[in-house]
Amino acid sequence: MTDLAAIDWAKSDGLVPAIVQDASSGAVLMLAYMNREALAATLASRRVTFWSRSKQRLWTKGESSGNFLELRDVAVDCDGDTLLVLADPVGPACHTGTRTCWGEAAPQAAAEKLAFLSVLENVIAERIATRPDGSYTAKLLAQGTRRIAQKVGEEGLELALAAVAQPDGEVIGEAADLMYHTLLLLQVKNLSLGQVLAELEARHVASRRRESTR
Repeated sequence: MTDLAAIDWAKSDGLVPAIVQDASSGAVLMLAYMNREALAATLASRRVTFWSRSKQRLWTKGESSGNFLELRDVAVDCDGDTLLVLADPVGPACHTGTRTCWGEAAPQAAAEKLAFLSVLENVIAERIATRPDGSYTAKLLAQGTRRIAQKVGEEGLELALAAVAQPDGEVIGEAADLMYHTLLLLQVKNLSLGQVLAELEARHVASRRRESTR
């Protein structure tokens, strides 16, 4: 959380625009306005609250629909006149019932699509914690780490075989299976996708440095 004391409330007569972004996927969900009271209410309740210009009162997103925005973080921009709010949406963000205020088919950056891996990682963590009946994840967990590791090996082999003998759809399906089982294995080893990405990034930086010294 950045220094919220840097907000220039006077610039726009006590209101600043607040851009709400899905903390997991990176999707831009909506834009509304906050005043001091709305920001204070957001920080106190951990549910995103705005100042409604039409109703002329504080308005907690989801107060009537139940589609709350659970606060993850908030930051102010370099000019002190715009807020970026990271939140976990509980249901659709738009009053029309769509995921975002730009509709279900809102443009997606490549990073947002990749961010679904983080969402999947959280789903797997929830399955590990709750072990729901009928869950494939729970079934694998009951068989132990050795079986999960074996499944990673099997899925890797199936992906390799599909790549040389199967159509693209099969390759994609096998790659998806491998990613899922890899994420599960990381979770049971108390490791995370973030650690793997950090390792890849470190290798990339080291490679770039070696290239620059040639």
